[in-house]
Amino acid sequence: MSLFDEVLDDSSFDAQPFGPHEAFAGLLLAASACDGHIADEEVQGLMTILGRMKLYQHVPPHKFGSIMDRLMGELKRGGPERLLELAVPAIPTELHETVFTNACDIVLADGIVDPEEKTFIDDLLLKLGIDPKRAKAIVQVMIYKNKG
Repeated sequence: MSLFDEVLDDSSFDAQPFGPHEAFAGLLLAASACDGHIADEEVQGLMTILGRMKLYQHVPPHKFGSIMDRLMGELKRGGPERLLELAVPAIPTELHETVFTNACDIVLADGIVDPEEKTFIDDLLLKLGIDPKRAKAIVQVMIYKNKG
């Protein structure tokens, strides 16, 4: 046991449940970071995706910044796996395919799909309960979109 464990209240480090805003952005951030680094193309893609979504239309910039700060903190503490664990339960069912599609887009943004990214997408597919045939069609479209 650490001296800090004895003095600090560990409950302050327990993550509060994510809402849909944190969950959606968190999964996309996890997709960006699942290979161990976040490429510039992935960050640009993440910001473009979130900026276009109705879900974030009425989120003021300071609130959006707070959301991203919280997500980066969780990413630093527990990695993409922790973001996945916190985010999946908070994604509304009607956005499961949407977040999966956008995660695929981010993974493909830098033109390289690492083994860790493949594992992440496979795990996301299972955790969101997306039909594998539907997921294959989504991945094929995202590959076409990101070609060239």
